[in-house]
Amino acid sequence: MSKPVYITADSTCDLTNELLERFQIKTVPLHVLLGEENYLDGVDFTQDMIYQRYAQDKLLPRTAAVSPQEFTDFFTPLVQAGYEVVFLSISSELSATYQNAVIAAQDLPGVYPVDSRQLTTGVGLMLLEACRMRDDGQDAASIAQAMEEMIGRVNVSFVIDTLEYMWKGGRCTGVAAFGANLLNLKPCIEMREGKLEVCKKYRGNIEKVYEKYIAERLKGKDVDPAHVFITTSSAPTPQQAQRLEEAVRQAVPAVQEILFTRTGCTVTSHCGPGTMGVLFLEKTK
Repeated sequence: MSKPVYITADSTCDLTNELLERFQIKTVPLHVLLGEENYLDGVDFTQDMIYQRYAQDKLLPRTAAVSPQEFTDFFTPLVQAGYEVVFLSISSELSATYQNAVIAAQDLPGVYPVDSRQLTTGVGLMLLEACRMRDDGQDAASIAQAMEEMIGRVNVSFVIDTLEYMWKGGRCTGVAAFGANLLNLKPCIEMREGKLEVCKKYRGNIEKVYEKYIAERLKGKDVDPAHVFITTSSAPTPQQAQRLEEAVRQAVPAVQEILFTRTGCTVTSHCGPGTMGVLFLEKTK
């Protein structure tokens, strides 16, 4: 008889506490470094604190991976309690988190780290499928293999309102940021082979851009209707949330559940306020 399975992830999966509890997922936080200060993502440092500190002193945080020892401390109680563990990490192209999980897992039986090759609720979508498989009684090895196989089905993208945070964080030039603001350009970035790349540039009012982006992103896609995430770096107003949900439902009438989440400290510190993405799985071909 196979052991029970615990589904785990790092904090960059950006699932709400309600979703973590609902699906019985355990997470381990990345570190948020602000000058000499060291915080834990989502534990004692939040997205709104990024905005507050940036407004106060123009200082943006850096993020650091979970260490091998922290992973050992995270996995060991689950293994000792009789569980096998599936762990989904942020893309290894963006962080050393996956590599450190592998180091820790070498000394622990029944721990299966998976490099999601994704970011934020792209990882979240994989987690929800892993939980479905767990609840169907599948073992950890089978779930981990299925996660590897579904990476290509995950569709992750965001449209960005301002390049100021990317410029301040050294991820684009001041000239590029100035030109984008001058021309009112709103770049769309997507995950490609584990990395973030610009795929399109919109122009105009961000609220109109959101609607156009949603329609174009979902058009012609064979979307798995079980879950679609609308993930934002700033909390939407009820009116904004309603408009975004209506745009998704118009594009995918069969969608069963639309889940709203906010980007955690990692994505927020890179992209800044006004960032919004629609993330979904494509059906098996």
